[in-house]
Amino acid sequence: MSSQPPLVIVLMGVSGSGKSTTGAALSRALDWPFRDADSFHPPANVEKMARGTPLTDEDRWPWLAAIARWIDERCEAGEHGIISCSALKRSYRERIIGTRRGVQLVYLKGERSLIGQRLRGRRNHFMPASLLKSQFSVLEEPGADENPVVVSIAMSPRRVVATIVEQLGLEPPTNGG
Repeated sequence: MSSQPPLVIVLMGVSGSGKSTTGAALSRALDWPFRDADSFHPPANVEKMARGTPLTDEDRWPWLAAIARWIDERCEAGEHGIISCSALKRSYRERIIGTRRGVQLVYLKGERSLIGQRLRGRRNHFMPASLLKSQFSVLEEPGADENPVVVSIAMSPRRVVATIVEQLGLEPPTNGG
């Protein structure tokens, strides 16, 4: 393979697309650290979403800047990482990925009905299913120029992870090796 494997993988998609589940499983498979972008939200953003109020771009800029700093730290240290981030708009992806080398976008794509079903089954999460409509209305699917790996979430989480590993040409570590 002529291209270098990524240092950092950004998992994007609407709430309920399986970013956290995929990120945790991918972290275990590759032995790479994983951060959920939700952990970068200031408390005011979490409170706003918990009330069912969609965030504005102004709410998101400091959050995206914190995510970009984490990505930069990984890349500058030459260390791997996985981060989940909705990154629904191209402008958001430009903030966290832009022209950074070694960062690969993976779009976890799913039908609204499947994602709605998943959201309704969630417990103890601050993002209510009622915000799904706003997520899809804001979503700007990544274009070919963003070089995304697009993975259907209709598959099992295990198959989603295997597809990502295969598409990126990654080698999971061998046990005891």
